[in-house]
Amino acid sequence: MMTSENAVPGGSGRAWDMAKAATAELDAQGRVVAWTRAAERLLGHPAEEILHRPAAELLAIPGDEARVAAVARWCRSGDGWGGSVAARHRDGRNLQLAVQVTPLLDRTGRERWSVLALEEWRMPGGGVNQLMLEPFLARAPVGMAVLDTDLRYVWVNEVLERLIPLDRRLGKRVVEVLPKLEAEAFEERMRRVLQTGAPVMDYEFRSPTYADPSQERAYSASFFGLEDPQGRRIGLWYMVIDVTERWRAQERLALLNDASVRIGSTLDVTRTAQELADVAVPALADFVAVDLLDSVLRGAEPIPGPVDNTPTMRRSGQQSVHEGCPEAGLAVGEAVQRSPSSPIARCLLKGESLVEPVLDFATSSWVTEDPVRADVIRAFGFRSVMVAPVKARGITLGAATFFRSRRLGPFVADDVRLAEELVARAAVCVDNARRFTRERAAARVMQQNLLPHELTGGSALEVASWYFPADAPSGVGGDWFDVIPLSGARVALVVGDVVGHGINAAATMGRLRTAVGTLANLDLPPDELLARLDDLVIGLVKTQGADPAVDVDPAADAGNPSVASTFMGATCLYAVYDPVSRRCSMARASHLPPLIVGPDGTVDCPDLPAGPPLGLGTLPFESVELELAEGSLIALYTNGLIETCDRDIGVGLSRLSNALAVPGQTLKDIGGNVVKVLMTGPPSDDAALLLARTHALDAHQVASWDLPTDPAVVGSARALVGRQLSEWGMDELQFTTELIVSELVTNAIRHGTGPITLRLIRQDALICEVSDASSTSPRLRHARTTDEGGRGLFIVAQVTRRWGTRYTPTGKIIWTELSMPSEAGSAVEEG
Repeated sequence: MMTSENAVPGGSGRAWDMAKAATAELDAQGRVVAWTRAAERLLGHPAEEILHRPAAELLAIPGDEARVAAVARWCRSGDGWGGSVAARHRDGRNLQLAVQVTPLLDRTGRERWSVLALEEWRMPGGGVNQLMLEPFLARAPVGMAVLDTDLRYVWVNEVLERLIPLDRRLGKRVVEVLPKLEAEAFEERMRRVLQTGAPVMDYEFRSPTYADPSQERAYSASFFGLEDPQGRRIGLWYMVIDVTERWRAQERLALLNDASVRIGSTLDVTRTAQELADVAVPALADFVAVDLLDSVLRGAEPIPGPVDNTPTMRRSGQQSVHEGCPEAGLAVGEAVQRSPSSPIARCLLKGESLVEPVLDFATSSWVTEDPVRADVIRAFGFRSVMVAPVKARGITLGAATFFRSRRLGPFVADDVRLAEELVARAAVCVDNARRFTRERAAARVMQQNLLPHELTGGSALEVASWYFPADAPSGVGGDWFDVIPLSGARVALVVGDVVGHGINAAATMGRLRTAVGTLANLDLPPDELLARLDDLVIGLVKTQGADPAVDVDPAADAGNPSVASTFMGATCLYAVYDPVSRRCSMARASHLPPLIVGPDGTVDCPDLPAGPPLGLGTLPFESVELELAEGSLIALYTNGLIETCDRDIGVGLSRLSNALAVPGQTLKDIGGNVVKVLMTGPPSDDAALLLARTHALDAHQVASWDLPTDPAVVGSARALVGRQLSEWGMDELQFTTELIVSELVTNAIRHGTGPITLRLIRQDALICEVSDASSTSPRLRHARTTDEGGRGLFIVAQVTRRWGTRYTPTGKIIWTELSMPSEAGSAVEEG
C-alpha cells in the first residue's frame, strides 16, 4: 500500500512512486548482480548476503522456479512482465510482492533483467495488485482521483484528465483546481473523511462543463479514506459519476408534482394563469408570460380549433427571476399586441409549440418584428425562447411564453416536453375556471334578478337590506329575503337559505321566494305557511332525487364546476307584523332566530322553536307572537353573515348583537356597522341581512265598531263610516265605502255569526274590514238576470283595488282596499 513517503506532489500522475520501490538487477542466469537499500529494507537481506546468488532463493513457494523460467521466456519475447510474487523475508515471514520485470542489454549486448518490487496491496478477496489495478482504474468510465492528507492531487484517471489537464491538477490543492463553491463543498467532505474515516456517499452537485460553460451537468461524488497496513490515514480518493440524466428526470418529476399541487388551487382564470408562471420560474425558465384570450377571461366559450390573429389577448400571469418582472412590459390585465406573423400568432394558428434554442438577434422574429421587445431581449440577455399553446379539450385558450437568460443552456427537447406538460395541466385548470366563471356569472345574474330590487314596508315598517354573494369556488348560494305587504296594513318579513350552491341553488331560491309570496297572499299564519312551503320543498326533493337529510359539501362543486349542486333542502324564517296591535307573529324552519333590538338598545333573541328544515315533513312548525314597542328593530339574517371557517355561530351571533346595539341614526348606519364588524373578508357563503324598524298606527288612523247581528244595523254602519270619512277629510270615498260596508255587513249578518266588527284603517290605502265568528269563506259568483241577489261581492270586486279573506283564531275577516283620493285621481288622469 502507498505510504506517505510514496506520495510525491507534482509527480507523473501515478499513485505509487516507483523510484522508492525495491530494485534489483539480475544477470542472464538469474543471479543477483545489483541490490538497492530499498530491496534490503523490503526483504531484510543485506547486499553482501544476496549478491551473486540465484534470485529464486528468495521465492517463498516451492515450484516458483518453473514460473520464473516461464516469466523469463515471456520477457524475452515481449517487453517485460508484471505480476504478483510470494517472497520470503530474511526473518522467515512471507511477503506478497507486486513485481515488474523489464529486460535490459548492457554495452556488450549481454542480457540482464531489472526487477522492481513493492509489497502488494490486495483488494478483499485478493488477486489484484497495485501495478495490475492502475491501468484499469485509469481507463474506468467514471472519474477517480487520489489526494494526500493535504488535499493535493497525486493521481487522476483519464476521465478527470479530460476535464482538467494533469498539469493544472497534479500537486495542487482542491481549492486551486475546482470552482470556489464546488471546491468548498469537496474540502468540507474530504476533511470529514480524513477526521472520521467514514466515507461520504452520493454527494450531488451541479456544475458547468469545462468544455462548454453554457451547459450545466449534474454529478454524484463519493469520498473514501486511504490507510496503510498500520491503519494510518495517508490520503483519500473520490469517485465522480455524471448523473445529469437522472437529475433531470428527478427535477422534471418534482416540478410536475409541484405543478399538480400549486396549479388550479382556485377556480379563478387569472389566478390559475399566474400559478403556471410561478411554478415555471425559476425551475424551467427565467421569465414566463401567460396570455389568454379575452373571451376566456370573461367565461365565454371559445371557438374550437386554431386561433387566428383577430381575438384580443390579455396578459393573465407573469413571473420573473427579477423582482417586479421589469422585462414584462405589460401589467396583468393589459391587452397583448401582436402582429399576424409574430411567433405567438403562429403558435396559436398552428396549435404547436415554437422553439428557438438560441436566439439570433439578426434574424429571429422575436427581435426583428418589435423594436421594443428587441430592446428588452438585449437588455436582459434572453438567449433561448419557446412558446406553447394553452389548449384543453380541443379548444385553444391562449399561449405561454418561456425565456431563459440566467439559466445555463438553451431549451432542449426534454424542456419542451416538460413545458408542454405543465401548460397542458394548467390548461385544463384554466378551462375549468373559465366554465366556472361562466356558470357563476349566470348564477349571479339569475340570483340578482330573483332577489327583490326594492323593498317597502309601507307605513308599518322601515326596511333596509344587504346581500353579499359568496366569493368561493362553490359559487353563489341560495340565500334570499323579502318584504311582503299583507292585508290590514300588516307586513310579512321572510329570510331563507337553500342548502347548496350554483345555478340550481339560485333557481330553487327563486322558486321558494315566489312560493312564499303566493302563500303570503293567502293570509296564512306563519306556522301554516311554513307547513305549505315544506310540502313544496318535499316535492322538489323528490323530483331531483336528493336526500334532504344529507348535507352538501360546497367543495364538491369545485371539482366539477360544470355540474350544479343538487338541491338538498332549505331553511326559512317567516314573520308577520301588525302595526295596529304592534304584535309580531313568527315561525322558523331550522333557520337562525331573529334578534329584536328595543328602543332602549337592549338586544333580545326570542325563544322561538327551531322547527325542522324544509323538505323533511316530519315535525310541525310552531308560531310565537310578541308585542313590540314602537321603534323596535327586527334583524333577520343568514348563517353566511355570522359563521366563517375561523368563527363559529356563537361568536358571530355575539358580535352581531353587539353591533346592533350600537346606536345609529338610520337603518343604513346600523347595517353598515354590522357589515364592518362581521364582513372582514370575502364571504365563503352568501350573506344576507334584513333590518326592519316598527311603526305603530296612531289612534286617529283606526276606527272600529262592534255591530249587532240585526239587519237594521246596516244603515247605522253606513252612517258611522260616513261620519268617520268626513272627519278624515276623505269625502270623495264616502259613497264607494258606504256601498262596500253595506254589502260586507249584510253578508256577515246573513251568512255569518256574531259578534260582528267593522274597522276602517287609514294608511297608504283606505282599508275596510268586517269580521265575524264564522269560518265560512264568501264566494264570488255570477248571478243570473232573474236572481234577486248574489251580486254584492261582484260589485265590491269592481270598485276596490283588491279584496280578500283571512282567517283568525275566532273566525274570519273580509277586507277591501281603496286607493287614496290622490292615487285615484292620478289613475283617472292616466287612464
